[in-house]
Amino acid sequence: MRAKITYLVTAAVLVFYFVLVGSRGVMLIESGTPMTVTFGIAVLILPVIGLWFLWKNTQFVRKANALAAELEAEGGLPVDELTRLPSGRIDRDSADEVFAKRKAETEAAPDDWRCWFRLAVAYHDARDTPRARKAMQRAIALHEGKPVSA
Repeated sequence: MRAKITYLVTAAVLVFYFVLVGSRGVMLIESGTPMTVTFGIAVLILPVIGLWFLWKNTQFVRKANALAAELEAEGGLPVDELTRLPSGRIDRDSADEVFAKRKAETEAAPDDWRCWFRLAVAYHDARDTPRARKAMQRAIALHEGKPVSA
């Protein structure tokens, strides 16, 4: 729940920032000189890109959460079998061991979104966020029945 609140607060702050920047861009365009109009258009591009990124990220999180809920209902969520250090951080060797199991599971069933979901969790636990995101995107695509490139 804490992560959800943090995400919502961050999204609200970003939307406020985008509105603020967008209003400055409109003010520059209203000035009417060729230089300010050009600069105003350039300034308006930033909030558009930001809003697009925020929207895509929100959709990704929503879909990943839906997969997690479905997997939980099936009783297929990965069990936390990781060893933790006294600080609470995950032991790297433990994460690598679990990752090897998840990778083998996924290689055995490459078209199963559940395996890709669990692999994404293992990547995340191993602190490999880019690969975790790609694995989760693949799980989402497989769940939605979309074609997935190798």
